[in-house]
Amino acid sequence: MALPLFLPCAAGVEAWLAEEVQRVLPAAQVHTGRGGVGVDGDPIDVMALNLESRLAQRVLAEVASGPYQSEDDVYALARSVDWQQWITPEHTLRVDTTAHRSPLRSLNFAALRVKDAVCDLLREATGERPSVDTQQPDLQIVLHLGETHASLYVDTSGESLFKRGWREDKGDAPLKETLAAAMLAAAGWRGTPEEGGALHDPCCGSGTIAIEAAQIACGIAPGLKRRFAFERLLPFADADMRAQWQRLKSHAQSRIHASAVPIFASDVAFRMVDFARRNAQRAGVEPCIQFNGGDALERPAPPLPDGLRGTLMINPPYGERIDVAGKAARPSAQDRATPDDFFPRLSAHWKRAYTQHPAGWTAWVLSPDMKLPSSMRLKESRRVPMWNGPIECRLFRFDLVAGSAR
Repeated sequence: MALPLFLPCAAGVEAWLAEEVQRVLPAAQVHTGRGGVGVDGDPIDVMALNLESRLAQRVLAEVASGPYQSEDDVYALARSVDWQQWITPEHTLRVDTTAHRSPLRSLNFAALRVKDAVCDLLREATGERPSVDTQQPDLQIVLHLGETHASLYVDTSGESLFKRGWREDKGDAPLKETLAAAMLAAAGWRGTPEEGGALHDPCCGSGTIAIEAAQIACGIAPGLKRRFAFERLLPFADADMRAQWQRLKSHAQSRIHASAVPIFASDVAFRMVDFARRNAQRAGVEPCIQFNGGDALERPAPPLPDGLRGTLMINPPYGERIDVAGKAARPSAQDRATPDDFFPRLSAHWKRAYTQHPAGWTAWVLSPDMKLPSSMRLKESRRVPMWNGPIECRLFRFDLVAGSAR
C-alpha cells in the first residue's frame, strides 16, 4: 500500500523537517510545502517516520482528495475510500477538521458527513457500524477543507508527536519537545564535539531542551517510549508488519550510545530542577545531564576542555506563553518573579563568565521580543523566525567572544 504522506510542523521548521525526513528515508523524494513536508511512503515508512521524527507534529496518510462545493461532495469523497482496509466495525473513530478559506458554513457538519460515510460503508459491507470515540479512537481521520479542494487523511500518530512518552512532571507553559528539537536543529546542534559541542540551558524549567539534546547526543529515537495510532489499524496488524515494527524498534535500541559531549541544565527553582531530573530519568538520559540549582544571572560557566566549544540555549520566561489570543497576558509565578532588568544583567553575566573559554560559547535565545538584542546590549549574528504555539518568536544567536561587548 503506497500512500502520499504529509508531516505537518510548526511554521518555519519545514526545511529542517525535510532534512530529517531525508535522513530517515534516504531514497525518498521529499517535498517541502507550507506548514509541513510531503513524501510518498509505504506502511514501513509510516512506522519509521513516527518512530524517528523529532520535528513533525504528526504523520498523516492521505487517502482521498478532490474538488468539493458542498457537504454532499465531502460525503462522496469519504465514500470513495475503502475503509475496510483500515478498520472493522469493532474499531472506534473520530473526525477532526481543519480549513483554509472553506465556503462551508459548519466544519462540524462536514466532519459529521465524513463520519456518516465511513459508518454507512461499513454497515453496508458487514451489517454493523463502528462507534465514535472522541477521546482515544482507533482511527483518527483528518478532513482538510481548502477553498475548492478537500483532502482526507488517516492520522497514523494518534497523540501529537511532541508527546515523547516521558514527561510527567511539568511547570507552567512547558516547552514542547518538537520546538526544543527545532531550536537545536536551527543551531546546527547534533550532539557531537564538531556539531554543537557542549550544551547548557541555564533556565531549564522541566528540562525539555536538555533532555531533547541528550537524546540526540545518545542516538535515542524520540518515539521509543510511546505508542502510536497505526498499531491499532489493519494495514499494520498482520504478523509480518508487527515483526517489521519490532525490527525497527530493535534497530533503534541498538543505536543508543553514550553522549560524546557534556550537557548541563540549571534553574533558579529547585522544584523545577527536581522535575527535570525525574523527566530525564524517564527519558533514559539522566546520567548524561548534570543538573544544578542556581540563578542564571550568577551561575558560572560550566568547565569545558580547551578545545570543546559550548552552546548556551534558553527559552526564558515571558508572560505571553501563559495566555494569548486576544486575552491579557497572565504570567506564571516564575514570569512575575523575572525582573525588568533580567536580560541586561544576563548579557553582562555572559560577558564576564562565558567569554574566557578558548573555544568560545554561542548563545541562542528564543523570545517574542524583536528588540531583545537591544535589551541585552548584544549584536545578534543571526535571528531565526520560530513559533511557540500561537506566539511569533525569534531565535537569536549571540557569539560570546572574549574582549568584545557587542
